[in-house]
Amino acid sequence: METKNLADLYQLPPMDWARIEARLEEPIPQAPDTGGPNRHSCWLATINPDGSPHVTGIGAMWVDGAFWFVTGDATRKGTNVARDPRCSLSVATHEFDLVVEGEAHKMTDSSTVADMAARYAADGWPARVDDTGHALTAEFSAPSAGPPPWFVYRLTTRTATALGTVEPGGATRWRF
Repeated sequence: METKNLADLYQLPPMDWARIEARLEEPIPQAPDTGGPNRHSCWLATINPDGSPHVTGIGAMWVDGAFWFVTGDATRKGTNVARDPRCSLSVATHEFDLVVEGEAHKMTDSSTVADMAARYAADGWPARVDDTGHALTAEFSAPSAGPPPWFVYRLTTRTATALGTVEPGGATRWRF
């Protein structure tokens, strides 16, 4: 991993990726006054067919060193990542703001889908594996997810940039 300190101008040390990753492994609540920012905390940017960006709020989860999200095939983000997997995800925590860039790919392995369904259910969304074994279903989801089935995507991070929002601050970019 290559680390570049973006705040050396202010004589701040580079941020530690291990601390960023450890924080991402904790829940990032999205409801106001529950420990997260008092706003939607995750945004996914994909590439439209004409090359313009499409940005939408999502519920993402950090698992095993990657961000995971779900969406329906007919949503704009779903059609965009099917055509071009390059995307970025931003998340705001109390300690830092983070943007990761990489590629999102649909995961249809039944054990992976079941594992993610259990994780989402444990986090409060009553997701379960659908009859195909390759996607999720539930009584509800975010309005932007489209109707079920919802497919599980893993975003493989190529670069990450963090801005510290608490002392000592800082700004760092990592290439993986």
